[in-house]
Amino acid sequence: MVVINYLNMNTTTRLGFNCLILLGGVVALYLGQTILIPTIIALLLAAMLWPATVWLHQRLRFPWGISCMIVVTGLVLLNLAIMAGFFMAIPKLLQTLPPAKDWEQQKDLYQKFRAQLEKISPIELDDTLLPKDPQDPDEIRAIHWITKSMEETIPKALLYIAKYTGNYFWQWILIMFILLFLLLEGRMLIRRVVAIFGPSPEVQTKARQVLSDMARQVRTYLVWRTVINIGVALFVGVVYSWANLSQAWTWAVITAVLFYIPYLGPIIAGIPPVIDAFISNEYPMVAVGIMLFYLVVTILEGYAIFPVVMGWSMEMNATTVMLACLFWELVWGIVGLFLAMPLMAAIKAICYHVPGWRPWANLMSISELEPETVALEASRPELVLEEGNSSGITQAPVPGRGADISSVKSR
Repeated sequence: MVVINYLNMNTTTRLGFNCLILLGGVVALYLGQTILIPTIIALLLAAMLWPATVWLHQRLRFPWGISCMIVVTGLVLLNLAIMAGFFMAIPKLLQTLPPAKDWEQQKDLYQKFRAQLEKISPIELDDTLLPKDPQDPDEIRAIHWITKSMEETIPKALLYIAKYTGNYFWQWILIMFILLFLLLEGRMLIRRVVAIFGPSPEVQTKARQVLSDMARQVRTYLVWRTVINIGVALFVGVVYSWANLSQAWTWAVITAVLFYIPYLGPIIAGIPPVIDAFISNEYPMVAVGIMLFYLVVTILEGYAIFPVVMGWSMEMNATTVMLACLFWELVWGIVGLFLAMPLMAAIKAICYHVPGWRPWANLMSISELEPETVALEASRPELVLEEGNSSGITQAPVPGRGADISSVKSR
């Protein structure tokens, strides 16, 4: 009855009804973030780490459970190493900040900053705003206010960071357990998810292929995004060290993390090394060189390396990326910024395989996704899960892309 009434609605009423459904979905995403965020992160990690688990199981002949444990343990150790690097850098970073009550240290920092600024300023500095030899903190109220504010806010910030870190560890432990269970039971879960779409072999094959393509899109994005981020971090870390930045590798690690956020992340990651170079280096032009160097690296990564490695079929236009970042940040905060691109890659894959939704996939893409183009780019069959195979792996040729449904068989 509801369907009949919905079909009999006029265009305006249907539009309003769809808007209500969309609004309800957004509210559900926001209210369910405690459950959805760990689950989605675990699913993304499972899609990313599945080939490594299969490789350990097939090539090295480890039992499936041992392979899952090895992969999850490696991920935990990598995460602990990154966290240890951050915690070791915090005390060194705090030591560079002068206390609000120590006028001599503030004065030294101010004079060093003024001397650097005077070297690159095209006009003479105003002695009223920036006196050459201040004798009292009130003469440079801006510096005094900044240091005093930092001294007052840093303890609160550290307390907040400690609280957030505790919550982060709890969430990470939960994600690791969900990830382990997804890897252990992945073959069974995929068979049962496919069975939900109906008993028809054709429908199940199509559903399996959609899941496979979605996993491939997410895995390709996450793996290559991680590889590129690590490469960029190592490169800029070496250059920052050569330029004698006081926190060279801290800024490199922050660069690797923030590059997961499109557009905004690279901009934020480029600010600290420029400030560090301006204060800690004797020659202020080093800061200009660091800024130009980072700009060139960002342009090459965004417009040359990333598109070539990922392929243009996975590229999304800038409007889609920015709107996705705004939407997921609104719904899930900072975590939503990191999850925006993997989630949009999965949504784009789903939209492509549903005929009525393919215009939405084209809307998100740089160029229109034609079936022939995608067939050439995705001609490699994907690994899917099927009962009856000792390794749990079968080759699933894509229906409509040069392979018949009846050709799906176990290796």
